[in-house]
Amino acid sequence: MIIPVILSGGTGSRLWPLSRELYPKQLLNLVNPDASLLQETVNRLIGFKEVEAPIVVCNEEHRFMVAEQLRQIAQPAESIILEPVGRNTAPAIAVAALKAMKLSSEAMLLVLPADHAIRKLEAFYKAILYGQQHAQQDRLVTFGIVPDHPETGYGYIKASESLGFSGYKIDCFVEKPDQAMAAGYVAEGGYFWNSGMFMFKAATYLAELQAYAVDIFNAAKQAFDEAKTDLDFLRLDKASFTACPEDSIDYAVMEKTDKGVVIPTDIGWNDVGSWRALAELHASDARGNSQLGDVILRDTENCYLRSEKRLLAAVGVKNLVVVETDDAVLVAHKDKVQDVKKIVEELKSHQRSEYMLHKKVYRPWGSYEGIDEAERFQVKRITVKPGASLSLQMHHHRAEHWIVVKGTARVTCGEKEYLVAENESTYIPLGEQHRLENPGKIPLELIEVQSGSYLGEDDIVRFDDVYGRTQ
Repeated sequence: MIIPVILSGGTGSRLWPLSRELYPKQLLNLVNPDASLLQETVNRLIGFKEVEAPIVVCNEEHRFMVAEQLRQIAQPAESIILEPVGRNTAPAIAVAALKAMKLSSEAMLLVLPADHAIRKLEAFYKAILYGQQHAQQDRLVTFGIVPDHPETGYGYIKASESLGFSGYKIDCFVEKPDQAMAAGYVAEGGYFWNSGMFMFKAATYLAELQAYAVDIFNAAKQAFDEAKTDLDFLRLDKASFTACPEDSIDYAVMEKTDKGVVIPTDIGWNDVGSWRALAELHASDARGNSQLGDVILRDTENCYLRSEKRLLAAVGVKNLVVVETDDAVLVAHKDKVQDVKKIVEELKSHQRSEYMLHKKVYRPWGSYEGIDEAERFQVKRITVKPGASLSLQMHHHRAEHWIVVKGTARVTCGEKEYLVAENESTYIPLGEQHRLENPGKIPLELIEVQSGSYLGEDDIVRFDDVYGRTQ
């Protein structure tokens, strides 16, 4: 039994302004216009018949989006495990391994980050089969990427003696090098990029984790043992998991174990870790420019230009990344794209919403998008999926006007329940309990005008919610 473990807990801050904390890169259609990186990760396993349904580990804030994206591709997870806080890969893999052990004591894990691109699927499948041979011998396998250029953005793995099945004993892990050291690694050979993909028996990993990082093992086990089922999710115990030390599988286990194996691979891998990395995945014109969206260029070279909403025009520039969204524009030199993360940190330190949310925010029932706002009002476009409903709620500081522009709404307002059709409107007074539902077969679209002294999203008191939310 090979169980994929999809790690979907990152925020992808280097791909801001598209990637936001509450809508991170793995949920975005960055490479394939028809599928997110998460969906691509799950879809590429369909062609490999030896695997079971995946275990997905994600941030609890992303749970409904993850579940919805899996539903869209008709690939349900064996389990979606919710992390109350991020604690890096060692604890995340530990709770997945504990879950897998409930399914089979011989379960084998194929650990895959949710945000990578792989273009050579047959080579990928072949590497998994080699990994399976080593994992059956109680080895811990990591997949190294054969470098095609000196790269300073990745860590490296140095291989030593051959162990058969294309595997090598791991000599050591090497931190991200400078340019000269990276060039030396490529020239010398035997060094491979650290892909962050692994394969091993769940029992073997847990035994090695207990041997080398017992504090992580104990905290992860307690968080798993005290986990609660919540709808389609497994919610880890918050106190136990929050107390777990934060560490990667590399530091906690792989650098210490004597069971480590690296399998060098050439699978068309890209970690989609920066705008420069993403640009490598898109076709470019004769002058090296990649254009996505409504873009016009003149006298421009070696640029990545992406427009999400508006016309983007560039004249006389070189080696730039320009990304436009409805609330932010990024302009960065290609050599500085790793520093985009520092912009996100600054936004966060100033408590600006742009690090966390887009104008369009997804909810389990649909989405809402900010259209306009001022001191005492804001206007939103709301879409409710067929059959979905918002919570029964009230607000202390605002009243709301709803204008239906498509579909039919069922509205609860106080003691009344009634339908609102297209081109009709209704008023929700301040302090009144209310609920919005879509009883129809098509999406419900409406314009909401909020007015009051405070318009924050935290001014919601929920009385009943089909999604189990309290905030």
